[in-house]
Amino acid sequence: MTRLDDLDLSLKLKRREQDERLMRAGRRLAQLRLALGGKLHPDDPIGPPLAIVMEGWDAGGKGGAIKRLVAPLDSRHVRVASFSAPTPDELRHHYLKRFWIAIPGHGGMTIFDRSWYGRVLVERVEGFATEEQWRRAYDEINEFERTQAAEGTIFCKFWFHISPEEQLKRFKRRERDPLKTYKITDEDWRNRDKRPQYEEAVEEMFARTDTLEAPWTLVEGESKRFARVKVMECVVEQIERGCAARGFALPQPLEPETNA
Repeated sequence: MTRLDDLDLSLKLKRREQDERLMRAGRRLAQLRLALGGKLHPDDPIGPPLAIVMEGWDAGGKGGAIKRLVAPLDSRHVRVASFSAPTPDELRHHYLKRFWIAIPGHGGMTIFDRSWYGRVLVERVEGFATEEQWRRAYDEINEFERTQAAEGTIFCKFWFHISPEEQLKRFKRRERDPLKTYKITDEDWRNRDKRPQYEEAVEEMFARTDTLEAPWTLVEGESKRFARVKVMECVVEQIERGCAARGFALPQPLEPETNA
């Protein structure tokens, strides 16, 4: 699998190309979402569940990508599940328990803003999990995803990658913007100081959990426009591929909209 250092962070798009590609892919995504939910025609069967996992560096662009991803969809047909540090009660249970409630059923779609991969990332680096626990977690996660995939779930897993220099710029912009200061915390700065340890954890995560059932897609996130388009187009592609593998028929793409 591609390593972080091999990604071309110079990739970018002009605003017009971004808007055109987002509109085109968004129109197809809306069509696919309706098809998965059995909403296109009366008596249509529902399709496989769709689970989209968003991980990446702090200020990596996950929020903006999620916003564009859900924009063309009916808000009743998609769930965005955000996860932060577990509560004291959640810590009493196996770490995967709190994610089960958000796993989509057949015909459903969930976008996970952070996920069970915290076990092998922040919990590993910050010492919230013992070495035995986070090392064991790779097999637990693979089996967790394999179980869902065996029931039909289509997984799209994304890692948003930006350089330390770009991350610093975004942190400082957040500090200056009164509407975004809530996004920057002391913890973000502390995590930044541990970037080498996190990079080691991220690379091992890819090596151990990039599977046929739930592959990782690395997103070159230095350009937010490029990242948003790549995510949208990859989700469309993986839905189409996943449905074909599961024998679920999808409609042909709609004709492009015209101004006539």
